[in-house]
Parts: sequence; C-alpha cells; structure tokens
Amino acid sequence: MGTPWKSDNWFTSPWNFMDEVSKNYNFAKRIKIHDVSLRDGEQQAGLIFNKDQKIALAEKMAEIGIHRIEAGMPAVSVQDEMAIKELVKRDLGPEIFAFARCMKEDVKRAADCGVKGIIVEIPSSQHMIKYAYKWPLEKAISLSIEATSYAKELGLYTVFFPIDMSRADMNWVLDLIEKVARDGHMDALAVVDTLGGLNPHSVPYLIKKVKERINKPIEVHFHDDFGLGSANTILALAAGADVAHTTISGIGERAGNASYEDVVMSLLTMYNIDLGLDYSKIYETSKFLREISGLNVRQNRGIVGDRIHQIESGIVASWFQNVRDTAPLEVTPYLPKLTGHNNTEIVLGKHSGLPSVDYMLQELGLELDEEKKLLVVQKIKDKAYEKSGLLSRDDFLELVKEFL
Repeated sequence: MGTPWKSDNWFTSPWNFMDEVSKNYNFAKRIKIHDVSLRDGEQQAGLIFNKDQKIALAEKMAEIGIHRIEAGMPAVSVQDEMAIKELVKRDLGPEIFAFARCMKEDVKRAADCGVKGIIVEIPSSQHMIKYAYKWPLEKAISLSIEATSYAKELGLYTVFFPIDMSRADMNWVLDLIEKVARDGHMDALAVVDTLGGLNPHSVPYLIKKVKERINKPIEVHFHDDFGLGSANTILALAAGADVAHTTISGIGERAGNASYEDVVMSLLTMYNIDLGLDYSKIYETSKFLREISGLNVRQNRGIVGDRIHQIESGIVASWFQNVRDTAPLEVTPYLPKLTGHNNTEIVLGKHSGLPSVDYMLQELGLELDEEKKLLVVQKIKDKAYEKSGLLSRDDFLELVKEFL
C-alpha cells in the first residue's frame, strides 16, 4: 500500500485527503452495511424474488461480508416468512432483520421467525399522516409507542423507521422520535429520505441536528430519485451515521436505493475506510441478481457495468498499450480484479484508430503495412455504423482478410 489515494489496486485523487477537505469528517469507528435488497429492493416495480432466490442472494451477500440483511416482511408474504426462517436457521454470518409496520401483529410475526432485529416503520411527516394515511396525528404516536415497546418485550433489536422524515417539520419529527424513545423503545434511529428529496449539502446538517436530540445509533436510508442516494449516504456516514441501508446495484422502490457498491468502493478508495468486505465478489453478485431477476443495468454503470473496462477510443487504446505492463492505473481509477471484472480489453467500433488495429493484429499474430492499416480503420468505422455497435473478432478477421 502506497498512499490512501494510490495503492496497488486503485488511483483516485490526492485532493480527497487534504486536511482542509477531511478535517470535519466524523466517521463512526465501525460502519455497518444493512442490505435491504430483499425487502425495499424487491419493491421495485416488476421485481420479485421467490424463497430460493432470496436465500441464494443472501448467500452471495454473506460471501461478500455484508453485515446485516433485511430479509423481508413476514406479515405480508408467506414466501418472505419461509425465507427469513431459513436464513436464520442457516446462520450465514450477517445479522438477519425483518421489516414491520407499526403493528403488534407484524412485530410478533417477525419475532416468530427468530430474527435478531426489526425495522419498525411509521409515517412521520404531518402531511403524509393526514393525506396518505388519513390518520389523526395521535394515532402515529400511539402506534409507534405500542409497537416498539412490544418489540423490546420480545427481545428484538429495534430500529425506528420514520417514513418521509426528510420532508417533515424538523421539530415535529424530532419531538415524535424523542417521545417514542422515552415512552416506547428504540435501539437505533433510521433517518429516512423516502422520496429522495435531500440535497447533499443538507445531509451533514440533518445528521448533526438529529444527534443533538437523539442519543442513539443513527442509520440512514436514502432513495435515489435524483441520483443522489449513494452520495447522500456517504455524506451521512462522514457526519457520524453508523449504518448505511443499501441495495445491490441500487434496486428499490421507484428509482431505487443507495447502491452498496457505490458506497463501499467510494469509502475504500476515496476515504481510506475498508469495511472488511470481499470486494472481488461485487461484480459477480450484481450479475447474479440480474440473471435471476431479468433486471437490466446500463452497460457503463459505475463499478458493476459490463463494459466499464472496455476501451473503444483509439487514443485511449494507445495509452493503455503504453502502460498496461508497467502502470495500468494511469488509465483506470481501479484495477478490474478489485471488483471481480475481467481484465481491461480493447474493442473495435466507430471510435477505433490505428492503435486499436495494431492491438488486434498483435493479438491475432498478423501483420499489415501502415497504408493497409488505415484502410482497415475506415472499414471498422463503416462496419460499426452498419451494426450500430461494436465489432466482434470475427468481424475484424473478415475485414482484414482481403489485405493479408
């Protein structure tokens, strides 16, 4: 290991570690990843996991070293209940949690599954309670106290989960939380951005204000409606939150949740915080999720995209050939093996140039003079337009055949 920003496996920015940048960080000594793929992740429209798929995904997460898994809602799904019981029985390593509405029956069904902990939800913004739930405000308070007290009675580690907290009046919601902590029970509080409406600059302030009033571990559950779920989660952790709620490849309700891949890889390479995970399983697990669900992830999505380590541009292909044996991190922020991807490869398309042709000829043990190479470059571009995509190796062989 060299410096925090440059190791054998990654090369990010030294500016990340300037004193002026990092002086206000307040990271917890032990950060946990609480994966909600099997509950909130499955709420993505059209996504469903059966019992066996949930168990298989949990096994993948256990191999990575994910600390906690929220495995479902036993009160609303028999399949969830069966999967949760089986995961508890298998004792794979991660702590198994269940999710419950603020109802004693939900809490009991979760406890009957043998889980270690429970997430207990309640609407917490006055407008959502009034318009979406059509409850009097007092009902939200009384149900919260009753359900959390019952969870404590059953010996469950209880995370209080106030829905729509980020759009609530701050004094109202903190008063509600203090009352639940005093008259009911909570072992930890989830700060919840249900509709993804927090901007990054607000997050440290929010965590600071919550910690001033609530002397409990803080968990953060941020959605990605504006593409900020993962960034907001990192900022919350830097402000002192203890647990990050995330999903595999950002699946979840509407636009999804914070992506665990984004969070843990950023912590590792840009903050020098290693959560002790097996990062080499990241790509494999994302691919497995897609295979069993039919879910598509854009090919150039950061960290888990299928084509993020492919080079089409001719100029970048020349850079890569110059450094691949001596300094590969000059052309990539981290090595593909760190996340379990295949090695970097040069591919052929509209943006290919002479370096790309040189590379392919060398790979195939072929030779052409410079004039013929230029003709091949043009043929590659023409073929790329024809295919509206990349060329295969067979396509390349067909193009160069007449010049050999």
